Amino acid sequence: MPHIASHRWSHPACRAPRVLHRWLVHPGSLTQRLKAYFPDFHVRLLSQRYAQPGRDELRALALPRRSLAVIREVVLMSGDTPLVFAHSVMPRQALLHGFQGLRRQGTKSLGATLFANPQIRRSRLAFRGVDRRHPLHGKAEKAVGKLPARLWARRSRFELGTSRILVTEVFLPAVTEQAR
Repeated sequence: MPHIASHRWSHPACRAPRVLHRWLVHPGSLTQRLKAYFPDFHVRLLSQRYAQPGRDELRALALPRRSLAVIREVVLMSGDTPLVFAHSVMPRQALLHGFQGLRRQGTKSLGATLFANPQIRRSRLAFRGVDRRHPLHGKAEKAVGKLPARLWARRSRFELGTSRILVTEVFLPAVTEQAR
């Protein structure tokens, strides 16, 4: 199985700002952690549709070059405050075998579903800074408005049998401010 880290996604999060480090490396459910710190937590669904994943996402999931997958994008919110932009890649095979319930996830947190099943295994976390040149920065900015030039993200692969999905979480300024 390919590793989700690459020359751009690495272990550990040593280059991340110290104030954000504990959020990035937290091994459990980000949803549960956000709920503990932020009132009025909810998920704002931006889109969920078939599209072509990025090259590094294809590699991390061991998918052929022209594969399509369901790409789900959400913003994890506290009231009107955006906390995290999440981008998930769910190959068709995974949605047919193992992760069937994710097709109708709606505004339910993906993390809540994934961590509720003890058979689902999670890979090590990989980290990177994303600047304005990275597609996820642009997508996050389109969803929530003007953002700092550099954000931090983490990603991991969730596996159930031979099925796997990739979840990337981009931490927005409100989480960084709370972490201080």
